[in-house]
Amino acid sequence: MLTTTGIAEIAALIGDPARSAMLVALMDGRALTATELANVAGIMPQTASGHLGRMTVAGLLAVERQGRHRYHRLASSTVATMIEGIMAVAAEPANRSKRTVRTGPRDAAMRRARSCYDHLAGSIAVTVADRMGEQGYIADLADGGALTAEGVAFLRSIGIDVDTALSRTTARRLFCRPCLDWSERRPHIAGTIGAALLTACFEHDWMRRTDGSRAISLTWTGALALKLNFGIESVEQ
Repeated sequence: MLTTTGIAEIAALIGDPARSAMLVALMDGRALTATELANVAGIMPQTASGHLGRMTVAGLLAVERQGRHRYHRLASSTVATMIEGIMAVAAEPANRSKRTVRTGPRDAAMRRARSCYDHLAGSIAVTVADRMGEQGYIADLADGGALTAEGVAFLRSIGIDVDTALSRTTARRLFCRPCLDWSERRPHIAGTIGAALLTACFEHDWMRRTDGSRAISLTWTGALALKLNFGIESVEQ
């Protein structure tokens, strides 16, 4: 049963800087070892193991065993959505330092396109959602989101595996839902169809993962696909 104590316990776990760093590192959907996560958080592996154990017991993380190795990942898309929401709040002007922070190309790449657990986030993702709304492919995304029949036909026509997305839909894992983009402050497409869209981007070589980062790079083929399918032009690669 949901209690205020339970909410406070989860908030306290996430509120620790080291644990927050580890959770954010897992936002690209990967499973990482305690040593890898310790490096991300800047702490000793033994200390990281204690943090990871607490977050696993609390249901924030899941552990996968492969031989002698233990890999940690976010327990669910619900956890990823919570973290993305916290990031959006933390990025609000009132919560920023008054000191100007200079960001480099890596930050620009993250703003443009990145993975948000299993779906696409960033300015490209938000623009895709906008275009689909304008074309009547998605109805009321900001208020819950529903893929229309025209939207289903459109996504199938560009090679998105809609049927697999439908088969993976459950009461806790919706087919189509909004996810507030922390850098754009507007929704992008999540749910099983959002995951299917990102999978197709990789399979068609429209986009590629960036080693050691949540950032996703756009290929020349991807830029062309965005222009033809969504009317998105002038996307820096």
